[in-house]
Order: sequence, then structure tokens, then C-alpha cells
Amino acid sequence: MTDDLLIVHASELVTLRGPRRARAKAEMSDLAIIRDGAVAVSGGVIVDVGRTDSVLKEHGAGDVEIIDATDKTVLPGFVDPHTHLVYAGSREFELELKARGKGYLEILQEGGGILRTVSDTRLASPGTLFKESAKRLESMISHGTTTVEAKSGYGLDRTVELRLLETARKLGDEYPVTIVPTYLGAHAVPPEFAGRTDGYVDFMISEVLPEVAKRNLAEFCDVFCEKGVFDVDQSRKVLLAAKSLGMKLKVHADEMHSTGGAELAAEVGAVSADHLARPSDDGIMALARKDVMGVLLPGTPYSSMSKEYADGRRLIDLGVPIALGTDLNPNCWNESMQFTISLACHKMRMTPAEAVTASTINAAAALGLDKKVGTIERGKRADLVVLDIPGHAHLPYKFGTNLCSRVVKDGKTVWERQPF
Repeated sequence: MTDDLLIVHASELVTLRGPRRARAKAEMSDLAIIRDGAVAVSGGVIVDVGRTDSVLKEHGAGDVEIIDATDKTVLPGFVDPHTHLVYAGSREFELELKARGKGYLEILQEGGGILRTVSDTRLASPGTLFKESAKRLESMISHGTTTVEAKSGYGLDRTVELRLLETARKLGDEYPVTIVPTYLGAHAVPPEFAGRTDGYVDFMISEVLPEVAKRNLAEFCDVFCEKGVFDVDQSRKVLLAAKSLGMKLKVHADEMHSTGGAELAAEVGAVSADHLARPSDDGIMALARKDVMGVLLPGTPYSSMSKEYADGRRLIDLGVPIALGTDLNPNCWNESMQFTISLACHKMRMTPAEAVTASTINAAAALGLDKKVGTIERGKRADLVVLDIPGHAHLPYKFGTNLCSRVVKDGKTVWERQPF
């Protein structure tokens, strides 16, 4: 097979070559950088990685597209392992309420919160739902994201929850991006089940999960294990039911209170525990022992005007493998992994190298895709992002702008910055 693409003369080619698994502790700082690096791609797969002179000598002949990355940094495409991509409507009015000191319950009383989006999403046509979600996805791709997890959770019934997952699948079919769908019916208790959380749990298990599994609409099942939402016992019941149907598991854990979410994630064999702003010491050590990924979401406290960011430094030092995600949702309308990386460094005490690892190979591991994407190595899919910066440390340092020069998915350019 002939070569399709060469990327040459990268100031830093950040390969992340290393253990074929999630990285923990000091491993997260080893980016395996090649200076004046090059990548050769054939059939959408990486076939060679090394210094430019060596790669050109082996692959420079013939009709091949060559991208000159002089003074630029080349990374694996960003993997966003936690999003609520598919929904309708917006909640921009909440920003003023937050600025005036209103809390979550007060915002709910004024018509905001998750149930506002549930109402908007239930009323949206399938076409509107696809169009609004696609616009967000296009922006994510332009910022370098090539793999996206997409949760349901704004239908909280049977019909709309299935529609959300169907929309996620359609987006993956029509856009140059890998979509990983997650069922999150246990996101909140819908109005028709108010005061009957156990009844809603039984409804999900008997009426919705079997259909999701039958139609293969979700790879993961997630639960918002939180005070006032779903307690540990209710969360365990949903997760084990999903596991029995062949789904992999995730947990929204210890975001606002220490509720035992981290311990539950370790107990049920979840792939990841997400948020982790307030995990217990026992929960942290349980995650580390079981190699459960910790997915941190710094955009969430930022958009909520909270001072309670997850302590990335402590989690890493104690051995929890850490990934980063945008948590894109109507409360945290963050479409950029670049911004997420910057927040992680400035607010969670992560180093630039750790944040890059958390947004590539570790984020891929949080979706079970670390054997396919997340590093620049032979045999991996050619999902790559070319950044207009001389080194990876500039990524969190130079925030507030899109640093992408080009985004490559499966060996083909899917977005390129246009010159003035």
C-alpha cells in the first residue's frame, strides 16, 4: 500500500509512545517527544514515526501529500471522554443568576437546571436536535477533537432517550469523528416521577435499558451518583443491570458531595469515575488500586462559579490515572479541549505534559480505545492535530484562541485554518 500523507519538520512531535495502557503518576509526564519529527500515514493508519530525515528517506518518494509542520507541534487528536453533546435549547439566562449569588436549587426554582433542558429537548424535533448538536460537534472538531463520548440524559423517558442515542450515532455516521455513546437516563428524576426515585430506577431497568442494549445504542451506562439525585444503592442497581446487558460502566462521582461515588465505581468495575471534586481518601485509594480512570472536568466548576476544583495534583500523586474532558452541556458550554487543558493546569495544578497525556492516551483509555488512538505510533489510527505553537507547553499557556492549524482524522484533513 502506498503512503497517503507525510507530516514533516514538526518542532515537537508528541508521540506519547510508551506503555500500551493508561499512564499514571510519573508516566503522565513522559510525552516521548521527537524534535524535527515526522509521521507517515497509509490507508488512514500510521506506518512510520521518527525524525524527518529518516522518515523522508523511507517514505518521501511517490505521489504523497506532504504537510510542512515547521515551528508547529503535532499531537494525537484530542479525545473528549465526557460530554453531553446532544440536547436542545440553551440556558444563558442562568449566568446572571449565578453572578447574583443564586445557588443550584434557586436556579431550579427560577426555571433553570437540568429539567429546563429536558423540557426543551423533549419538545425538539429530531431534525432540530441533530442540527443543534452538529453545530457544537463541528466546533469541537475545529478545536482538534477527533473522538467524542456523547451521553443521553436530557429525555429521561423512553422515546427521547432513545432519540438522543440515535442522534449521537447519526452524528458519528455523518461527521469525520468517532462518537462513543453513553446511556445516562439516571441523570435526574423526571417530573412525572417526582418523589418516586426508586420507581424511576425500576422504569429505566425494565423499560429503557433492555431496548438500548437490544439496539446496541450505547457502549456505556453512566449514573449521576450524588446527594439529592441517585444514592449509592440506586446507582449500583442501575449500573449492575446495565452490566448484565453487556454495557461498560461510568459514574458521575463525588462532584458536589462525598457520597461514595468513587468507591462505587471501583466496586462495580467502572471504566471511569468522573468529576471527583470531593472524593473521600478511601475512594481515591480504591480507584488507584482498581486502575479506574479519573475523568476530571475543570470547565464545570468554572462555569458554575465554584471554587471546588478536583485536586488533580493529589489524585495523580496518589496513583489515579487521570483523563480530562470538556463536560460540554447547557450549564458548561465548553467545546474546546484546548481550553480544558488550560483550566486543568491553572486550576487543578496539573503540568502541561500531564494535561496533554490526560487529553490523549488517558482519555482514550477512559473510552476503552487506547489500543486504537491516543498516541502517535505505528499501527494506530492517524488521528492527529497540528498546532500553531512551537511546543506543547504553549498549549495551556496561550489560552483564549484556537491554536489548531490542521486536524487530521483517519489520515485525511478534516479541518484547516484558512489564511487571511
